[in-house]
Amino acid sequence: MKFNLLICALIACLLPLVGVGQTIAKISLEEVEPSKFAYPVTIDLNSITELQDSLLIMVNISEEKPYEVPFQLDNLNGRKLTWMVKPKEGQTSYSFELRKKNRKGVSDVFFSLDLNETALVVKKEGLDLWQYNHGLTMPPEGVAPAYARSGFVHPMRTPEGLSLTRIQPSDHYHHYGLWNPWTRVGYKNDTIDFWNLNDKQGTVRFANYVNRTSGPVYADYKVLHEHVVLKDRTEPEVAFSEVQGVRIFAEKENDEYYLADISIVLNTNPDDSIVLLEYRYGSLGWRATELWNRYNSEVITSEGLDRKSADGSLARWCIVQGELGDDYGAVVMMSFPANFNHPEPLRIWPEDIYDKGDMYANFAPTKNKNWVLEAGKAYQLNYRFLVSSKKISPEEAEAAWNQFAKPPKITINKL
Repeated sequence: MKFNLLICALIACLLPLVGVGQTIAKISLEEVEPSKFAYPVTIDLNSITELQDSLLIMVNISEEKPYEVPFQLDNLNGRKLTWMVKPKEGQTSYSFELRKKNRKGVSDVFFSLDLNETALVVKKEGLDLWQYNHGLTMPPEGVAPAYARSGFVHPMRTPEGLSLTRIQPSDHYHHYGLWNPWTRVGYKNDTIDFWNLNDKQGTVRFANYVNRTSGPVYADYKVLHEHVVLKDRTEPEVAFSEVQGVRIFAEKENDEYYLADISIVLNTNPDDSIVLLEYRYGSLGWRATELWNRYNSEVITSEGLDRKSADGSLARWCIVQGELGDDYGAVVMMSFPANFNHPEPLRIWPEDIYDKGDMYANFAPTKNKNWVLEAGKAYQLNYRFLVSSKKISPEEAEAAWNQFAKPPKITINKL
């Protein structure tokens, strides 16, 4: 590791200095959260210039020697420009310039997307990080076909490629890695369970891709999910839909962690309101790797609780981490302040479940109250997962959550 860091430092020193170019805008960031983790910052390019992004470069002028930083443009949301900011100890303000190119800019794309008949795989420099499964996955032979499901993440991997998820365990065949059904939904004077598949009341299915992107800052995708009623229907009926987006950020030179921003937009039908009814679990569930148990893994919440006391508590973030053989894996689950019922209730399995204490973790916003979704409206939940191959301390998790929840103050001066 020390050798890799030395090589990265030497490469950085040998990078050519940025050419002058025409400065279009100066961008100042203040109140940047001190942290060991780089994180994304986004601005509206349309408010600065109409130039195409291919004609622009971003330059960090906070250092003695300015250097170019890669950025990426999201054209689906009004030309939003995003780049990664790496905080330094003791420094809370940073300055950048957006310049018109006078030479070829940085184009080092290290993310890629591999789409096949059953799945979309996010890769960093050829290594699998994250797999979204759009194909219908059947249960093991001899298990009821009702347990089949599409539209879930597995594997979610550490930066070193080790799986942190599990699907179709024999104790819960309806568990699918990282997935987002609701357990008790009031719809048309009935209550539908979209979680427990073998009850054959409802399911969630992949419908289509909305978009897929990869570039020098992030890789992302958005998908349309349909929450389908089966109970007392001759044909499946879509009760409501969900647009789920995942955007994965990483530093090219750092293989210890990455960020996964997960957005969930629930859309009701024009004529039908629904109620997500109070229940002890539901929404974004995570069935963790079978390698974790009560002996080699731990839970730490933003309120200082451990696995013994975390279930039912309210949290802004939650660390779930443990040994993976001779390696290690950690995830910090973070809830955005604007989410319904934030800080959110947690569903954490007790230590004595299934003898050895399998790990399951879930932000469950309706664990202690109903959520009414009115007809014809959209409702959004946002989460960030920090996925690491190293142990995460509560102090590091708190800093990472502050980066997510409290973006820096941005000042843009057009020239």
